[in-house]
Amino acid sequence: MDTSAPVAVTGATGYLGSWVAKGLLEAGATVHAAVRTPHATAKVAHLHRAADQAPGTLRLFNADLLRPGSYNEAMAGCRVVIHTASPFVRQVQDPRRNLVTPALEGTRNVLAGVKETPSVTRVVLTSSTAAMYGDAVDLSDVSRYPGGIVTESCWNTTSSLTREPYSYSKTLAEREAWRLAAGQERWDLVVINPAFILGPALGPAPTSESFTVVRMLIDGTTRMGAPRVGLSAVDVREVAGAHIAAAFTPKAHGRYILSAEDTDIVSLGRRLLPLYTLPDQGHPDDDAPPLNPKLIEAVK
Repeated sequence: MDTSAPVAVTGATGYLGSWVAKGLLEAGATVHAAVRTPHATAKVAHLHRAADQAPGTLRLFNADLLRPGSYNEAMAGCRVVIHTASPFVRQVQDPRRNLVTPALEGTRNVLAGVKETPSVTRVVLTSSTAAMYGDAVDLSDVSRYPGGIVTESCWNTTSSLTREPYSYSKTLAEREAWRLAAGQERWDLVVINPAFILGPALGPAPTSESFTVVRMLIDGTTRMGAPRVGLSAVDVREVAGAHIAAAFTPKAHGRYILSAEDTDIVSLGRRLLPLYTLPDQGHPDDDAPPLNPKLIEAVK
């Protein structure tokens, strides 16, 4: 892994971006972390901790997805740009403003910065399996997904602003990235398409939808029952490692699905029980042991 040139990471304070930055720092790279508030001590403290414990070097740069030209400084001298910044929320009042615009215009602005930076030769983009299918109904269409199997050749064609707008935003952003990549020959594009990302956060207040789902399982929201919605899941640390591998593996190309296993919401809840229950104290229902006080603290 050649770490002689710095690596620019967008969304470096985010759930996934933090792990990408940490992995690069541990590999000895200089990380140009593009963040919205580089001087907000609490929001970047976890990045500084990661840098203090690693041989790499951290540099913070102010950038915003919706501000044209704001990534240019962070990309200066970089050979690789890893673009992780994009909102992952589902409950929004205005899907266009809160999801589509930051995902699509943010990708355009980041790649416009790449265009202005001659040193960049590779871009790694965080997309999602959501760019390959919109929901479970899609998978039942065997004409498009034979046997309900999604491959790297699949594209989501059913999502919209009114149906699965998050999936729609990821589809538009990735398609735009491929369009822009095809219009030039200096840099190549590798796209990572993870399933539902789970695992620990480095930052103090993660905003990923992943934490919303887990919080609902343990804060009482689903106490009357949880839908047995199937999903594929993958650990955030594995996703970060895949981004770094894509950045420094010359033969890497195209799209890569990342999925560790197929599971469902109920099974995820059951996995939490051993972590957040007290030892048996004679509770009358062995299937419903008393909650550990740590449970509440974990989701605040």
